[in-house]
Amino acid sequence: MKLGPWFSLVKFSHSIFALPFALISAWLAAGGMPAPRVLLWIVVCAVAARSAAMGFNRYLDRDIDAANPRTAGRELPSGQLGARAVLVFVVLSAVVFVAGAFALNPLAGGLSLPVLLVLLGYSAMKRVSFLAHFVLGLSLALAPLGAWIAVTGSFAGPIEIPLFLAGAVLTWVAGFDLIYACQDADFDRRTGLHSVPARFGVPLALKASSTLHALTALLFFAFAWRAELGWIFWVAFAAALLLLVWQHSIVSPRDLSRVDMAFFTLNGWVGVGLFCGTALDLFWDGGIAA
Repeated sequence: MKLGPWFSLVKFSHSIFALPFALISAWLAAGGMPAPRVLLWIVVCAVAARSAAMGFNRYLDRDIDAANPRTAGRELPSGQLGARAVLVFVVLSAVVFVAGAFALNPLAGGLSLPVLLVLLGYSAMKRVSFLAHFVLGLSLALAPLGAWIAVTGSFAGPIEIPLFLAGAVLTWVAGFDLIYACQDADFDRRTGLHSVPARFGVPLALKASSTLHALTALLFFAFAWRAELGWIFWVAFAAALLLLVWQHSIVSPRDLSRVDMAFFTLNGWVGVGLFCGTALDLFWDGGIAA
């Protein structure tokens, strides 16, 4: 069995979107690096949850993808993978996610099922509402909240820290998904799928994306202020803002050729940079205190 199509199906490399923010929350909840066992299960849950969600999205969209020239080469419509095999993979990934959550603590386990409903429910949203971008944002925003509970086992502590972070992730993801959806505005309109670009046009979608990312910056600021992060994080934050600005500078209603660069490359570095800034900041403060 070739593994390449499976890795391509769920885009394991794109776990980089949610995982860094789960790790940021875990580091802050633990006051530094979490216990190895907890950290391992957080990573397992994050990857399993994304795999289940992405696999189900590809399964549900297989006929739509086959009709769209941009996506016709994907693994299911091109016949590289079978629909039944993908559905089994989704179920197994979901089981790993739920089992991993229960391995962390009872509260995390109990919340894993409603979280899974949100993750899988996103795939159907574009059939009923243009607000699907925000459901995707919510799906990823659950990662820092889940990681906080994974470490603390409760809603104890300054819960507003992961809430601010979750809000930032929600608006960040919804904003860059608006950019990504601009590629399929005409196709979505013709086939009756719902998205902001299809309903309101590409220019307005890009303006809405800019507005959401301005809100993202404010929420990240509130998060860092409440978490009392230091200068190392603020340097990383400044770099992340520059990447967001650059993302919007290379995409316009007349030129969507660099959407993939804006969507994948630049946004991937945002999460990685902010996690590194948080971890180094906590390590630096620990070193100073020592």
